[in-house]
Amino acid sequence: MKGIATAWGRALRAQFSRRMILLSLVPLLLSLLVWGGLLWLGLQPFLDWLHGVFQEYGWFQSGGGMLSSLGLGALTVLVVPLMAIILLLPLMIASALLFMGIVAMPAIERYVGRRQFPQLEQKEGGSFAGSVWMNLTSVIVFAGLWLMTVPLYAVPPVAVLVQAALWGWVTSRVMSYDALAAHASTEERQALMRAQRWPLLAIGMVSGVLGAMPGIAWMGGAVLSVVLFPFLAILSAWLYVLIFLFTGLWFQYYCLQTLENMRAANATAQTAA
Repeated sequence: MKGIATAWGRALRAQFSRRMILLSLVPLLLSLLVWGGLLWLGLQPFLDWLHGVFQEYGWFQSGGGMLSSLGLGALTVLVVPLMAIILLLPLMIASALLFMGIVAMPAIERYVGRRQFPQLEQKEGGSFAGSVWMNLTSVIVFAGLWLMTVPLYAVPPVAVLVQAALWGWVTSRVMSYDALAAHASTEERQALMRAQRWPLLAIGMVSGVLGAMPGIAWMGGAVLSVVLFPFLAILSAWLYVLIFLFTGLWFQYYCLQTLENMRAANATAQTAA
């Protein structure tokens, strides 16, 4: 816990440095370009398609009856926008994570390594191709599992716990690889990720709680007006970039400190032997 807390404090200080603020602009601009274009061109057709699906299967009647029984019949008009949010949210998270892993994490590793761990040997156990593969496969699995958990929104506490666990899994898998790619050998990275599985998952799950905030902001678009969808989606993209930036720094500091400690312990054991 001390190592996790120390890495958290270092990450919080580093996030507000000028270098990190400038770095956040690259994935942010990519997210704005992708999601701004998609929502501008495809939001209304997507909402129309969802509306047709709800009408075809009679979900408006069943959903409206359930809401009316709870005294919330006026919210029936928000069912389609809320469902659109639930379906688009994992794709937005996945794209933000992909941009961070490919564009920002290598720069974060260089920044932290040079400032905090200049004496730590770089064994180059990872590669850019390996990072792209790890990011792509992880975000595809993450998006699929997220969509499979959509029915759990009927029981909100369970949905929050399951999605925090998913967030913890995907961030610990992707960001641990990127954090150790330059400094650890393949064997060291695999050993560290096995030995530190639970601390890494804990960092990811705490970040998952922070990751709920953009979703809440976007949900407000459904409550206020469908017209606000694109603007709040762009706000969400920016918040996701900031949260992933902090998460990346947190993983970077924790992983490199743990790697340094592991090498010191191995050297001591070899000397004693």
